[in-house]
Amino acid sequence: MRPNEITDWLDRNLLKVEKPARYIGGELNSAVKDWGRTQVKVALAFPELYDLGMSNLGLAILYDILNKQDSVLAERAYAPWPDMERLMRSSGVPLYSLETHHPLDEFDIIGFSLPYEQLYTNTLTMLDMAGLPLRSHDRDESHPLIVAGGSACYNPEPMGAFMDACFIGEGEEGILDIVRTYREWRRSGGNKDDLLLALSKIPGVYVPSFYRITYNKDGTIASMEPQHGAPLPVLKRIVAVLPPPVTDLIVPYLDVVHNRGVIEISRGCTRGCRFCQAGIVFRPVRERPLDEVLEAVDTILEKTGYEEIAFLSLSPSDYRYIGELVSAVVEKYRDHHLSISLPSLRIESFSVDLMDMLETTGRRTGFTFAPEAATDRLRNIINKPIPTEELLAVADRVFSRGWNTIKLYFMIGLPGQTMDDVAGIVDLAHRVREIGRRHAGKRTNVRMTISTFVPKPHTPFQWVPLARAEEVREQIVYLREHLRGGGFHLNWNDPDETMLEALLSRGGRPLADVIQRAWELGARFDGWSEHFDLSRWQQAMQEQGLSWEWELYRERGLDEVLPWDVVSAGVDKSFLQAEFLNSKEGLLLPDCRNHCYSCGIIQNFHRLRQNTPDDAWRCPALGRGKKRQPISPGPVPVKPEEAYSK
Repeated sequence: MRPNEITDWLDRNLLKVEKPARYIGGELNSAVKDWGRTQVKVALAFPELYDLGMSNLGLAILYDILNKQDSVLAERAYAPWPDMERLMRSSGVPLYSLETHHPLDEFDIIGFSLPYEQLYTNTLTMLDMAGLPLRSHDRDESHPLIVAGGSACYNPEPMGAFMDACFIGEGEEGILDIVRTYREWRRSGGNKDDLLLALSKIPGVYVPSFYRITYNKDGTIASMEPQHGAPLPVLKRIVAVLPPPVTDLIVPYLDVVHNRGVIEISRGCTRGCRFCQAGIVFRPVRERPLDEVLEAVDTILEKTGYEEIAFLSLSPSDYRYIGELVSAVVEKYRDHHLSISLPSLRIESFSVDLMDMLETTGRRTGFTFAPEAATDRLRNIINKPIPTEELLAVADRVFSRGWNTIKLYFMIGLPGQTMDDVAGIVDLAHRVREIGRRHAGKRTNVRMTISTFVPKPHTPFQWVPLARAEEVREQIVYLREHLRGGGFHLNWNDPDETMLEALLSRGGRPLADVIQRAWELGARFDGWSEHFDLSRWQQAMQEQGLSWEWELYRERGLDEVLPWDVVSAGVDKSFLQAEFLNSKEGLLLPDCRNHCYSCGIIQNFHRLRQNTPDDAWRCPALGRGKKRQPISPGPVPVKPEEAYSK
């Protein structure tokens, strides 16, 4: 169909579906460029509902970068909700871009953002609705190049069969390299193999078809053999200096999940929590200058009219200018009722001071803290040393200053967890509520979110098994029974959904057949409880002869070749192994902000870029702007009492 035909069809049919504004485009700050005069056309595809996808900062960054290139246009596409999918399929309408309503198969490149694994079946839906073969080997040079990136690509193997290439790491520079390589290939008149070979030379690009994987009789990987000179492993791409933040953010027509202005104030984290994949894959820490952030606030408000700004970071209270930033924004916009959001604050008095400053904007919100575990012993195992008494002291300070709500995030199913640790959640919650009632009375709210731990690739816990669903259900029942009554609000996730997340995040190439079969059986929107159906995945696993037991519930050997070893997050596997062994002894590795433990990230980065400015980031290995210092191994991890005393 031609774009004008799709537009006419939308005019006749949009009132038949829920929230028609998801599908029309034309939002404030969206970019519409001359299709006929633009050399390379990129569709940025987010395989989730518009309402969620519009809040994805990664896609917004790539959209901004690409549309600033004169010879490139970038347009967006999101997964249609089932009602719209049925309507489009029944009418023969292909998946199209929001900006100009061009069918996706008319673009040169389709780039999928995959921040989490539950989007895999939606990705197949979008490929199919675009009229494209699902498998890479069934597509040739007449089809768009299909590329994926995002956090889920740190294990690219389950989706590798569907992708021509996967981008590993941070894409601000890499996306331009891909576009440039594509343009040069098209000028040369080569075939698809020529394009894939050229792409494999770009740092951070993994071409699945260029790697031969062999297996042992027990199903473990025997070898990974790169072909055509491809690297092994593919080292993630790192941006040394964060580019200026996006300020002309697209303003949606309808209320989306995070309808606000967003500024990434820093990237990376030095805390070293052993369960946290983001803390590994976004190393090292890089921070935006204060002036750049303040200028971005002004520009975003001017261009969007938003009434809320979120300062994003894995640990915003670690941003060295955070106090000055909050103070300056509050002072300037005190009379404009601007709301400021700081996600995931550390459990310390300084966080309370920050929220005190934010209160002057006229909006009082609850505090959100993530102790993850409720006992000191388990927090030592996961390397998140927050003494219980310190947490309670901060809670007392929060409630004493007039707040009546505290939100707490915990995980169950952590390595080394016992029922005593689960009971510790109950005990800690009751103690926090007791403190709150001394200050706020019956207005006290303790809101708890309980998630089930998934051992993620590239973390010290990547070798451990998933906690069994029946054990997790027993723990949830225990928490529900003991956290009843006024002031408690408990949310938890479905253990079946956790099983799927673990399967997709830790599996190898054989899972491609499972993903496709589950999709054929109707799997869609697996991250939505109303659409998720584990039975489809169970049938697909059975038909492909794969075992949940083997995939989820066995401990991997430290010398085992893991599916995701084909790529590297820049942190040495030997460092992760040492941290895994430290966790078993409850030893702590303190914050690396003041001492480098030689995890490998700096050495690996300089393999890619030799002329990096010394003050590009705060990693201690670079001396914080001083002359670059030799990297020396850190000391033996310390015992908990030593870490707490420091």
